[in-house]
Amino acid sequence: MEDAGAVALLAVRVVVGATMVAHGLNHWRGGGRIEGTARWFEGLGLRHGRMQAWTSVIVEIGAGALLAVGLLTPLACAAIVSVMLVAGVLAHRANGFFVFKDGYEYVLVLGAVCLAVATLGPGPLSVDSAAGIVVDGWAGAGIALGVAVLGTAGLLATFWRPEQASSSAAA
Repeated sequence: MEDAGAVALLAVRVVVGATMVAHGLNHWRGGGRIEGTARWFEGLGLRHGRMQAWTSVIVEIGAGALLAVGLLTPLACAAIVSVMLVAGVLAHRANGFFVFKDGYEYVLVLGAVCLAVATLGPGPLSVDSAAGIVVDGWAGAGIALGVAVLGTAGLLATFWRPEQASSSAAA
C-alpha cells in the first residue's frame, strides 16, 4: 500500500474508533449515565437494560480502541457493525433514512465503513501489521460480517422483546 493510502486508512480507523470510544463514554458518563442508558435500552424493548448499557459501553469503548490502533481489526469491525445493526434495527429503522429525522443514515455509514476497513485490512500503520496478523480481503469481510450478524441475531433473539417497549410506552 502506498504511503497516502496507509495514512488515509489510519485516519479512517482513528476517526471511527475515536467516535465509538466517545459514544461508549457518553453512554457511561454523559447525560443520563448508565441508568439513563439502561432505561433507553429497555424502552427499545431490550430486557436487562442495565446489563445492556454496560455491555454497550464496554463493546463501544473496546472496539473503538482496537480499531483505532488496528488490533484484531476484523473483530473490532464486527463489534462496531453489530452495534450499528442493533441501533439501526431498534432505534432508527422506523424513522426512515435521514439522520436529522433520527433515521439510520449515520449507523449505515459507520457500519459500511467498518466493513470496508475489514475488507481492506488495517493497513501497514497498525498493530496487526506490526505483529504479522493481518486478515483482510474476503476473509476479513467474512469475519466482520459473519460475527456481526451472528452477534446481532443472538442479542435480539435473547433479549429483545418489542411488546415490552410498546406496553411500557403506553403506561
